[in-house]
Amino acid sequence: MPTEPTHRFLRACQRLPVEQTPIWLMRQAGRYLPEYMKVRQQAGDFLTLCKNPELATEVTLQPVCRFGVDAAILFSDILVIPEAMGMGLTFGSGEGPILEPVLRSAADLDRLTPVDPEDQLGYVLQTVTLIRRALNEKTPLIGFSGSPWTLATYMVEGGSSKTFRYIKGMLFDQPAVLHRLLDRLSGVVADYLNAQIAHGAQAVQIFDTWGGVLGPQEFMEFSLRSMQQVIQRLHRVGPDGQKVPVILFSKGCGAQLEAMVESGCDVVGLDWTTDLGLARQRVQGRVALQGNLDPAVLYAAPERVRQAVRQLLQAYGPHPGHIFNLGHGMAQDMDPERVVDLVAAVQEESRIILRT
Repeated sequence: MPTEPTHRFLRACQRLPVEQTPIWLMRQAGRYLPEYMKVRQQAGDFLTLCKNPELATEVTLQPVCRFGVDAAILFSDILVIPEAMGMGLTFGSGEGPILEPVLRSAADLDRLTPVDPEDQLGYVLQTVTLIRRALNEKTPLIGFSGSPWTLATYMVEGGSSKTFRYIKGMLFDQPAVLHRLLDRLSGVVADYLNAQIAHGAQAVQIFDTWGGVLGPQEFMEFSLRSMQQVIQRLHRVGPDGQKVPVILFSKGCGAQLEAMVESGCDVVGLDWTTDLGLARQRVQGRVALQGNLDPAVLYAAPERVRQAVRQLLQAYGPHPGHIFNLGHGMAQDMDPERVVDLVAAVQEESRIILRT
């Protein structure tokens, strides 16, 4: 039997009592931090930074040291998986990722190569090992991957998209081809996350960034189904004997909350369009909830940040199973001082609410 965790983040993931609500932030290591920009300049470009375990470890630790957040999240990118499968990956200046050659047919899928995470993604696993060593058990580490559906969107579109013309065209016109791609990705994602767990990740998050572009039935068939396949294959106990929680974050999918609860995950992440108090009632204690402050609140004055934090914590109430986070990631033009205000507000306000 896994032993009971001591870190408040891991305890909250298991809906165990905590003295204050844990907080970490999506994209907490990123371009809004001057120290991150200094390291990125040293690396030369984003992808090189991701592939340098020492530098990736350094930027992973920066927000932990600066803000005292309750969890570190591995610094990497979801698109290292398509690259490991044989696609070319570049990041154009201000243009986002470019993947080529694109996948548009069954024949295109045959070009994809098998993935051994210890081989093609060994640099990520080395980073996980270095981070765990540097954290020295003081702060837990979250590993992550993109969801099969989200990865497929980039692989079929060739990069970012506003219309999702090609992936949705494949969904409606060639569903068997898309299922074949998603099944392939489900296996790779599961193997990748299991390798992160083996190297020391103490929790893992599946980022379903583009789940919200799907209708309800399509979400169930093409996104949630493949995430369930991943979750079913994950090693839920780490090498240290501790349970490894699985966090499922599908942006724009609050209407599908009950279905996500049934996926087998331990935590459901919510964006800011879902009422946190109502979500707690809907899940009926079956999973923990993560979120869900609108990131734009961080553009406001410190007193408004605290007010928003208080409202969100009061909406959840003095119940176990809440991890405070943003409803999406930090933006590059945000002020790090607002994060200082945010973390302090969560720590102080949650202590008051959890005592009631």
